[in-house]
Amino acid sequence: MQSRDVVRAWGAILEGRPPFLSLEVTRECPLRCPGCYAYEPEHIAGQLGLRTLSDFKGDQLVERALAVIDRVRPLHVSLVGGDPLVRYREMEALVPQILARGIHVQLVTSAFRAPALAWANMDHLTVVVSIDGLPAEHDVRRAPATYERILKSIEGNRVTVHCTITAQMVSRPGYLEEFLAFWTPRPEVHRVWFSLFTPQRGAVAPEILSSKQRAQVVAEITELRQRYPKLDMHPRVVPEFLKPPASPDECIFAQVTETLSADLTSRVTPCQFGGDPDCSQCGCIASMGLASIGRYKLGGVIPLGQIFNASVKIGRWRSRSKRPSTPATAALPVMPATVSDPE
Repeated sequence: MQSRDVVRAWGAILEGRPPFLSLEVTRECPLRCPGCYAYEPEHIAGQLGLRTLSDFKGDQLVERALAVIDRVRPLHVSLVGGDPLVRYREMEALVPQILARGIHVQLVTSAFRAPALAWANMDHLTVVVSIDGLPAEHDVRRAPATYERILKSIEGNRVTVHCTITAQMVSRPGYLEEFLAFWTPRPEVHRVWFSLFTPQRGAVAPEILSSKQRAQVVAEITELRQRYPKLDMHPRVVPEFLKPPASPDECIFAQVTETLSADLTSRVTPCQFGGDPDCSQCGCIASMGLASIGRYKLGGVIPLGQIFNASVKIGRWRSRSKRPSTPATAALPVMPATVSDPE
């Protein structure tokens, strides 16, 4: 995040509106990935799964998504799901219209289908391809979006590869470097991001990393970024994985991101993961990135996080003072006490 973007985001917060908006633009996905937070039965409001909602198609989806964006006026929009490319015709119509509003767009996909080639030349658009490790693991977890299919889908495009690290990966020495050695030489790959698997509170799953494994990952990423320039992980961000925000109330990313599910009305809380995420084991790269900004001391004295908290209070007060007396569904709640980058 560049300094001018931080300033613009702060301006939005002071106005009482979230600078980041995440839209689950469809409930549909051809994959059935183990551990996918979007399809947890309590993903929405602690009681609904994504597939229980209605969603939209065609012009109706484009028009409704733009109506939400125009109401919230964010600086950054993430299009997630499901998989947005299930609605590829709608995305090809929607993305340019969001960009024309001066808003950065991030579209997260499994690349089971090829992103539009025209997107490769669009400024302020990030196409993120989620990849679950090396072929032996990925092709089992994420079929039909296998390595073979992804490689064909991204030909001639420009993508960011995002991998969520699991305990199974860490148990094999050299795994992360092998992953980087495969993906970073490819001309289509602009950069690589790593997150860590984030479980729900009380969950027991083979993907969950131990404290020792988290420390191992931090050490490996710190060393690997020196040799793989496309590994886009700032040195101040990586250590945050060892001390994630203790709760959504302390997570800057959760506080400044509004997430709406497939009906474009239901809010996903307390952050993009929904349900009851275990913040002590959070591995969201976006959360860690903003946490590192919050720890930065202005003039070497005042943490930016303190200024942020004061700004949030001002923004909430201004939002309440301006809020019209209309039905709850007519306007999005802004700057909620607990709210959120796709997988």
